[in-house]
Amino acid sequence: MEPMLATPAPAPAALPRGRDWVFEVKWDGVRVLADVRDGVLRLTSRNERDVTPAYPELGGLAALGDVLLDGEVVLMDAGRPSFAALAERMHVREARRAEALAAARPVTYLAFDVLRHDGRDLTGLPLEARRAVLDALALPEHVQPSPWYDDGDDLWRVTAAHGLEGVVAKRRDAPYRPGRRSPDWVKAAHRLTRTALVGGWRPESTGTGRLGALLLGAPDEDGGLRYLGRAGSGLGGGAARLMRELLSTHERDGSPFADDVPAVDARGAVWCDPVVVVEVLYLLRTPSGRLRQPVVRGVRTDVAADPWGQP
Repeated sequence: MEPMLATPAPAPAALPRGRDWVFEVKWDGVRVLADVRDGVLRLTSRNERDVTPAYPELGGLAALGDVLLDGEVVLMDAGRPSFAALAERMHVREARRAEALAAARPVTYLAFDVLRHDGRDLTGLPLEARRAVLDALALPEHVQPSPWYDDGDDLWRVTAAHGLEGVVAKRRDAPYRPGRRSPDWVKAAHRLTRTALVGGWRPESTGTGRLGALLLGAPDEDGGLRYLGRAGSGLGGGAARLMRELLSTHERDGSPFADDVPAVDARGAVWCDPVVVVEVLYLLRTPSGRLRQPVVRGVRTDVAADPWGQP
């Protein structure tokens, strides 16, 4: 099953208001469905990829019986979710390494919906009814429900003050619509993020040959790769070395972009097939579609690149 998705708010802080809505923190983590059948747990990402081996500390979910939960895996750093800290966990598949990382810095699964319970499909029920089922579950260690709040404006101010990602508003009477981006869920973020494809990279200007910046793109409706801009922030130290090793397996002769890359960005570029997806934090998009002040947060293997037309 594909998870239900939220519709972006028309502007920052432009959340719905009224008693028909409840509000949750927009957690800075990875969306995961937790499916338990016959005592066997399977964790899947947004693109239906099995990520169970990455999070052994969530194994206690298997004791819940027949259940399908929707939620977010987060890793706390100084009391706040840190996507950068979680990035090291997302791609681990070797059991011994995953167990060592889980023992040192366990993740938390913040469950915000239940889609099946004791063999019964709950997706057609109102959100409030599904939440009652979730609240009645005896959740194991490292798993907790995502709190609900009644005042979206107040939660917006609090999340901003504490450096959290944003707020999600949900209609109390809304059914769960798998795989759909529904207006019954509305998200507003304090900072903009998107996923992008890497079409090339630039070495540092120091002559060391180390990776200094990524050239990012987005697929358009015709299947071409449109240029989003150059991102150098977020690529220091080990992250840059690992990124270069990954991109070296996809190098090609010539630009994969359908439009022209400015000469100042293309100078000295090493081109690659656009298969590596990264998450990028940015201030805004210019009228030409470029990202302003992009910061690379890490590789994503659980989602596809956002299309060019998505803000």
